[in-house]
Amino acid sequence: MFKVYLKPGKEDSLKRFHPWIFSGAIARVDGQPDEGEIVEVRTARDEFIARGHYQIGSIAVRVLTFRQDEAIDEEFWNRRLATALDVRIAIGLADCKDNDTYRLVHGEGDNLPGLVIDVYGHTAVMQAHSAGMHLDRMTIAKALVHVMDGRIDNIYYKSETTLPFKADLYPENGFLFGGGTDNVATERGLRFHIDWLKGQKTGFFVDQRENRALLERYATGRTVLNMFCYTGGFSVYAMRSGARLVHSVDSSAKAIDLTNKNVALNFPDDARHTAYADDAFKFLDHMDTDFYDLIVLDPPAFAKHRDALHNALQGYRRLNAKAFEKIRPGGILFTFSCSQAVNKDQFRTNVFSAAAGTGRSVRILHQLTQPADHPVSIYHPEGEYLKGLVLYVE
Repeated sequence: MFKVYLKPGKEDSLKRFHPWIFSGAIARVDGQPDEGEIVEVRTARDEFIARGHYQIGSIAVRVLTFRQDEAIDEEFWNRRLATALDVRIAIGLADCKDNDTYRLVHGEGDNLPGLVIDVYGHTAVMQAHSAGMHLDRMTIAKALVHVMDGRIDNIYYKSETTLPFKADLYPENGFLFGGGTDNVATERGLRFHIDWLKGQKTGFFVDQRENRALLERYATGRTVLNMFCYTGGFSVYAMRSGARLVHSVDSSAKAIDLTNKNVALNFPDDARHTAYADDAFKFLDHMDTDFYDLIVLDPPAFAKHRDALHNALQGYRRLNAKAFEKIRPGGILFTFSCSQAVNKDQFRTNVFSAAAGTGRSVRILHQLTQPADHPVSIYHPEGEYLKGLVLYVE
């Protein structure tokens, strides 16, 4: 096994169990490990400190274990996946009668950096974000079948767009196990078509489940606008709540088609819902003031890296300002950012600036984040990426 030696003092973050080793912390590498290989990490004093996947780039090693006696073998994957499943059972998501949609593995939050696994009914969708997880995909799939013990019939691998392009890995999406085509899954008693073949991420935004349930409490009797609707999740929950009408907007015609299918799956021939393929900012500019009294703003990540932070913050401010300007007095605004580069304070300050610019009185009712099946390791606060506010607008 190749060994990576750190510069003096650079082991401090690892002693706090942070799972990333940056390239600047490395003094030398014995040999030439290929991307994705398991390497042993040692301090400047030649003391073992970690073992993990090696990769060329800013994050040079993603730590899998801090224990010298723990090999990265078949039993390792079985243990980690079994622990992840136990957590989802404990929080009432796995083995639940009215819910078979949940995240089974959330990267660093489940001590498996670079790996995401979402479960949709009898299909698990696996996504690798590191070369190491890509190379280990068949071993992980075998362990997943074993640990899930009949809960899944299919494993679909979807990593063509998530792996570092410089690694020359040439990943192909496709089934690693099974091959079933039933793509309808259940979330809190509502049914959704999951587009894991061509949809964003693994096919569905599992991370908004609890926030969709919260919206259901507020939507009764209201006129609802769901911006950036994608699969229509918020729209379907609003319909079940008894919303007076629901409008879904997305720039993607495919997303609008999927939203309409999901609404029809749960509320066939229901005239309360209309979907529009339109640019969000144009739609907000042209819509009537005081027409909607519940607006959802759930845009895609405006900043995927820190270099784009300034423009992203401007985009969030402009978007929220338009919603504050147009929402009916007494309205409720659900507003989100999934940009990891934007922290909670920046997001809240940005929304504050947007509200102040319109001069309206605004109260914070809820401060939202990702759900329990997207856990954040206490040693890796960077894993907290979803920020949300529920606001009452006078």
